[in-house]
Amino acid sequence: MNRGSPIPDTVTLHVPFRVVKRGGRKEMQLPEGAAQPRRTDSTLVKALARAFRWKRMLESGEFATIAELAEREDIAPSYMTRVLRLTQLEPGIIEAVLDGRQADAVTLGRLMDPFPISWIEQKNTFSNT
Repeated sequence: MNRGSPIPDTVTLHVPFRVVKRGGRKEMQLPEGAAQPRRTDSTLVKALARAFRWKRMLESGEFATIAELAEREDIAPSYMTRVLRLTQLEPGIIEAVLDGRQADAVTLGRLMDPFPISWIEQKNTFSNT
């Protein structure tokens, strides 16, 4: 545009995306190949924080058993045991979760099920392949 050109009244911008439902929420999905924003899973981050807090409380001797700690936290011991298992995740997976770069397979629901103890097997199980 130069000084003599009229300024348009409207500008149309085309942004390709789809709206998909995920977990009861609507989410914007960008086209393949588009730069994906980091997506920190706050539920998973919170569960990791709880797991490491509970582990520290048990290791310090503040609580003698998981059952005792679960009673204090007013949750089921079986749930606490499943959450505590998150402390056994490979450090790279934990770092990816905290940075919001975790693989699609890394969800709290999936991690609440038994997963391999071996860090190498965990990487293979939770990779984006």
